[in-house]
Amino acid sequence: MRWEPLLLIILLAGLSGLLIVATGRKRRWFALLVLGYLTGLAAILFTPISFSGTAIYIMPIGIGRVNLTNLDVFNLGFLENIVLTIPLGLLAKWALPKLSLLDVSLFGLFVGGSVETIQYVLSHHWLINRSSDINDVLANALGILVGGLAVAIFNRVVNNRRTHAERAIA
Repeated sequence: MRWEPLLLIILLAGLSGLLIVATGRKRRWFALLVLGYLTGLAAILFTPISFSGTAIYIMPIGIGRVNLTNLDVFNLGFLENIVLTIPLGLLAKWALPKLSLLDVSLFGLFVGGSVETIQYVLSHHWLINRSSDINDVLANALGILVGGLAVAIFNRVVNNRRTHAERAIA
């Protein structure tokens, strides 16, 4: 019963992969790369599989804990959550370039809050022993903001180079 979320993730990822391959899109490799990232992220977040930074292990049966008040942003887990969600910020800002950085930040808070809420529900329903933590919400939002900021800076640099090149030609 604890492995039902993982089976669902694998089923959805497999069907999505088949759809990507069958449609023959031009950027199929990119779509498959994004699918791989999202599948791995979902497996880490919503199954009893955990990653400690150096090893992968299976969480014991349990309902986890909830931390809504203890802020601790100076630990390795906080940094891991930031790094884990930077690609989501890259994807969000790349797919929707008109999003402001404030919108990217709000999206990050929404994603972080949603992930922690889903972990709480799954922990109580399937005993996957995932903890819901306010630090994770903040780290996820910060990671998404960093990714969005990186794309915004990249776009600004590319546009400035284009503008300077056009002025040089004219």
